[in-house]
Amino acid sequence: MEYTPHNLTCTVEGYPKPETIWYKDGDEVELPENLTRRDAGQYLIYASNNHSSVYHTVELVIIYPPSQIVELEDSVVEVGSTVWLKCSSTGNPRPTYSWSYYRTANVMEENEDGVSRLLIHSVTVYNLGSYTCQASNERGNISKTVRVTVKDVKQECPIKITPDWLVIPYQGKAQNIICEPKSSDSTNVKEIHWQGFKSNKLIWQPHTQNDSDLSPVCTATFEGIGTCQKPLNFILYKTPDRISIRPVDNCSLLEDEKCQLQCDIINVAPARNLTVRWYHGNDTIEAPIKDSLQVTGCPPKNNTNCDIRTPVNVSSTISIILNRTHSKAEFRCEAQLDLRPEGPQLPNITSSPLNITVYYKPVINDTKHPKTIPVFTGYPEVLVCEADGYPPPKIQWLYSPDKSVSGDRLNVSEPGFYTCNATNEVGSVSHVFKVILKEDYLPLIAGFVAVTVVIISVIFLFIYSIYYKNTKMRRYSLKNPKLSTHNSNVAHNGWDLQFPMTKLS
Repeated sequence: MEYTPHNLTCTVEGYPKPETIWYKDGDEVELPENLTRRDAGQYLIYASNNHSSVYHTVELVIIYPPSQIVELEDSVVEVGSTVWLKCSSTGNPRPTYSWSYYRTANVMEENEDGVSRLLIHSVTVYNLGSYTCQASNERGNISKTVRVTVKDVKQECPIKITPDWLVIPYQGKAQNIICEPKSSDSTNVKEIHWQGFKSNKLIWQPHTQNDSDLSPVCTATFEGIGTCQKPLNFILYKTPDRISIRPVDNCSLLEDEKCQLQCDIINVAPARNLTVRWYHGNDTIEAPIKDSLQVTGCPPKNNTNCDIRTPVNVSSTISIILNRTHSKAEFRCEAQLDLRPEGPQLPNITSSPLNITVYYKPVINDTKHPKTIPVFTGYPEVLVCEADGYPPPKIQWLYSPDKSVSGDRLNVSEPGFYTCNATNEVGSVSHVFKVILKEDYLPLIAGFVAVTVVIISVIFLFIYSIYYKNTKMRRYSLKNPKLSTHNSNVAHNGWDLQFPMTKLS
């Protein structure tokens, strides 16, 4: 054996005592106290004295463990390519080789001339991992581990969970979940179990009434891959018992003031799958980014990722700047528990509407009259002052230091400045109407027009009568008529008359 004291002896008898010499490869040598693999080989033992000489050949075989493995290196390959892994070692006896890796159908082992090779055809993601070659003989063993890296892929955990999605209602019927390796080669699996169980228990059943199994995880240790985990896509859900909306205590109901509204969702799970939407009438209110869900039992900074699976109370708060239009529509909030893609599509739950009465100061409608209002003598004018506000404003007219009238209408017949004051408990506003007096010239104009028409009519009749007498009224005599040369009738202006006529001089 290598590195151990040898017990080789060569006994030669003769007289005088023979001299013994050891030869190796023709050279005289001396055997060291501890032999090494370099000392292996054929030796010639030569013994002689004065009378004769003899010799004997002996073969020294040194037994030693395998040497360091060579020619095995890390590899970086692409998906679909082919790669060789070579493992070589020396030892006496000649080493035998064994490989440890995640075994797949596309990997083949070859042993020839004291060398072991591993051929990987059409590399896949499951060939990514560590590969260990071990060389062994009766004196010992040695191993070397290299890694095969597949470009542009990540290590996958070859665990299969059945079913891979589990969506069940709170306090509903439980279902068995099985965790098992994808590979049918049992040599690939060192250990597999559901996290939390000491034994290799492959069947897990959720507790639908408590939160003891927050995140079911199947854990396995594989050859060549090591330990990896795969969580179960598990949702234990519960629809809310109720949903309501209310203003926060310090909410101001004055226009242009900030008001906070809170939507309370009671007893819902899981909170991370909950979405809350706000509506004002039929319009969706976009909540600011800073307004987030508040979950009972979760730190404020971790609400969005809070992973409490038991039913909890959730609240959503929004801030709005009030205006008068908020008094005309209802606020409501809507809770949606989104369990897709594998879970059922649950109906949304909407709160009862919340009506808000916004208090705002009066605003006078100044479109009813121009800035200056004329009033004609003898014809009073009605001034109208309309104001919008909540509470409904009171209208009061001021038009002299000691005169005031209540109501939205005022009859005026005198010039001056008339002030309309609209007042409620939020504030007041005023508008001034300027009234000017104008004379009414309409009767004079009407009389003048009538006289003019009469005069024109008289002149027209007079002219017409003169014209009629001169052109249309003529005198005729029946004495000495002139006969027509055509028909012996009296002819006048080219017309034949039926009786003779004589024009009077």
